[in-house]
Amino acid sequence: MNTRDTLKINGAGHLEIGGMDCVALREKFGTPLYVFDEDYIRKMMRVYRDTIAREYGDGLVLYASKAFSCTAIYAIAAEEGIGVDVVSGGELYTAMRAGFPANKICMHGNNKLPSEIAYALECGVGLIAVDGASEADLIEEEAAQRGTVQDVLLRINPGVEAHTHAYIQTAKPDSKFGFSVAEGAAEEMVKRILAKKHLRLKGFHCHIGSQIFERKSFCLAARKCVGFMSEIRQKYGLEADILNLGGGFGIWYSEGDAQAAPETYADYLRALISSLKEECAAHGLKLPRLMIEPGRSIVGEAGITLYTVGEIKEIPGVRKYVAIDGGMFDNPRYCLYQAKYTALLANRAAEPPCERVALAGKCCESGDLIGTDFNLPKAERGDLVAVFSTGAYNYSMASNYNRNLIPPAVLVKDGGAEYIVKPQSFEDLVRNDVVPDRLRRK
Repeated sequence: MNTRDTLKINGAGHLEIGGMDCVALREKFGTPLYVFDEDYIRKMMRVYRDTIAREYGDGLVLYASKAFSCTAIYAIAAEEGIGVDVVSGGELYTAMRAGFPANKICMHGNNKLPSEIAYALECGVGLIAVDGASEADLIEEEAAQRGTVQDVLLRINPGVEAHTHAYIQTAKPDSKFGFSVAEGAAEEMVKRILAKKHLRLKGFHCHIGSQIFERKSFCLAARKCVGFMSEIRQKYGLEADILNLGGGFGIWYSEGDAQAAPETYADYLRALISSLKEECAAHGLKLPRLMIEPGRSIVGEAGITLYTVGEIKEIPGVRKYVAIDGGMFDNPRYCLYQAKYTALLANRAAEPPCERVALAGKCCESGDLIGTDFNLPKAERGDLVAVFSTGAYNYSMASNYNRNLIPPAVLVKDGGAEYIVKPQSFEDLVRNDVVPDRLRRK
């Protein structure tokens, strides 16, 4: 448990987050329940924002929406003075619905739909990251129809392979993202964009992966990007105004992960900024506007998920299963890539653990597990389980599998809690169902 002022065990022996006793949260909102710590979210946004301002100067933090998207998170980002990146029409619509300033939005995606490109230009997004050859043509056509010039970044692949799970590496040679610098595809795209009248190439974007703890990969990516920027200036006379180095900073999930305080993430940025400054000086380049895109590290540890224990099944000599009222429909990450988590009994948080168990979901799937190796006190039906670091990619990836309801989300602060995502109902599940007339009972 990576404790902090707003995540601790209180005097009653219960887990407390944002000043709210988790037992009281269950009484008020039920389970399963996503819980987000507002103070931690704001603190992480400020760490990134203030470090760039203090150590670099011209820069912008873009919250990576894919980690967790809802209108409330965009409202917080707007208050903290940062930007956001979006990767779909739905994320963009949510940000606009929250009143987020469009000029501080960067639109991503490796296969943006024509309708999404049109919507992005209609909204007036500040930047679009080009990640496809034909996509540049689509943006050009849409901008020409509107009589505008759209600022774009080119997503490049610098060939830096971060040491994370294969599914969350995005800059290895075989990747659906970006254009390879080494193979010349990135330079060809520069020429293609520069030939267009309604696109303005402002700079470059790269993202080397997610859940990265070591700093060398970020620094190497910065150096390689600057080297490419220098080549482009020499050949085409274009000096990039913006360099977006993506996100990917790791967080604590379980034993073996670094237990970092928010201020520790400033060290990542300082190392990256130092490499960027040194490399720009070596190539005689002006310092570009620096953009980064943290998502997981802003909301990941800010979130926990609460469940109620149901059936308990022990297979002698094999395993003990503790079933919860959630599962892969609210957290599919274990099923997808065996993501590890830490849990405790929130209503008995001060008790020492005494057995290792699997947390099993309620879906009709053998693989519906939150994990297989949790160290807990002996659980009983009705106990309250808290799973940590579920703020990123849990609600975002949730589904209605088995027609289960996606849990609501609440924001906690100073001992209060409010919905930021309301509970679903059974009516919500069938709202878009249609029975053809020929199937209607006579």
